[in-house]
Amino acid sequence: MIVAHVLTAATVDDATVGIDLIGAAVGNVASVTADTAYDTVAFYEAASGRHAQVVVPPTRTARVSRRGPRSRARDRVISDVETLGRRAWQKASGYHRQARVENAFGLGARSGNGRNVEASVACRILNQMTALGRPESHTISRDETAT
Repeated sequence: MIVAHVLTAATVDDATVGIDLIGAAVGNVASVTADTAYDTVAFYEAASGRHAQVVVPPTRTARVSRRGPRSRARDRVISDVETLGRRAWQKASGYHRQARVENAFGLGARSGNGRNVEASVACRILNQMTALGRPESHTISRDETAT
């Protein structure tokens, strides 16, 4: 479920905005998925501070920290990508779904306000589609007093 979003200009650092979004999210944050622009230690720390799983592919030049873990979660992702390969990691981590979401957001509006409205509508639609696809389950208990 998408709980926060923002469209940024090309001159804005995505990871910094992402850190602000993580901090502003209300309630529990289960996971944070973003592209390689968010592969920073600060982004991982912000997500880890909310006990969120980070699904961000490392940059191609990323290496595991040699002077002790600067970010254990980031080092784990880097190791997993090296072990599995980038494509297999994307599939295993669920990152491949991020591209589908981005494609669903093919924003056509030219004005900034129009693009913001389109992005908000797209988030609502994706959240509704996700909710419709979830099974509804109920706990069934036995009446212990019946014989």
